Amino acid sequence: MVGALDARYPRAWAEQWDRVGLVLGEFDTPVSTVLCVVDCVPETVEEAVEAGASLIVAHHPLLLKGVSSVAPDTYKGRIVHRLIKADVALYVAHTNADVANPGVSDALAARLDLVDPRPLVPAAPGSPAAGAGRGVGRVGELAAPMPLAELTTFVARRLPPTAAGVRAAGDPRRLIRTLAVCGGAGDSFLTDAGRAGADAYLCADLRHHPASEHLATGGPALLDAAHWATERPWLDELAGWLRAQFPVTSLVSDLDTDPWTVHAVSGK
Repeated sequence: MVGALDARYPRAWAEQWDRVGLVLGEFDTPVSTVLCVVDCVPETVEEAVEAGASLIVAHHPLLLKGVSSVAPDTYKGRIVHRLIKADVALYVAHTNADVANPGVSDALAARLDLVDPRPLVPAAPGSPAAGAGRGVGRVGELAAPMPLAELTTFVARRLPPTAAGVRAAGDPRRLIRTLAVCGGAGDSFLTDAGRAGADAYLCADLRHHPASEHLATGGPALLDAAHWATERPWLDELAGWLRAQFPVTSLVSDLDTDPWTVHAVSGK
């Protein structure tokens, strides 16, 4: 199974700083149940153990930054020890799944019914991921144009619910026909959304100054959703592919791992 995952999401497609592929587990261990998660955290590990899963496929790396210890009195060490003791392997597909086609942003675009999606930032010519419609983010046409305020409600209803919900920046009456999307943090692609001809751009983790400067210079309207919510749709596509490729039970975690748990409107 690791070989098939590596073929679908080649490690060479990942950013140089990323850490992807098999993290824990034996390559020849039989797999009958897989749990697909956005984050490998203690709660999703327990989900896997309770479901009898022998493999977790996660989007976010557990060991992205170097550690000097995986002792059981450290946060990541406890997770590593629990996985090993429960005989649960861990595989990560991160930025290599972001640029894949189909990949993380394709699933997000499909959740919003975007028509004819194309890469927001195509993989650079000569790079390992170049060609075949691969690249970061997607841009497509809405099934029917709608004002920004209505689009914000539509997105909130289509994405998995979180305490943070969806917020938007721009004229609420602005008619949106073309939408750019990026699963996960996306403010480094604000300029690309404008160049792509998008009327609005949806991603996660937008920051105050980049967002306000982007709008002040006439950029597309912005929609900001919870990081987990923009990447969760990919798990359904991934699980479906695993079931089609292997005689396994492929499960999806709906556990909201977004850190924000309470939302209140000012003045209410």
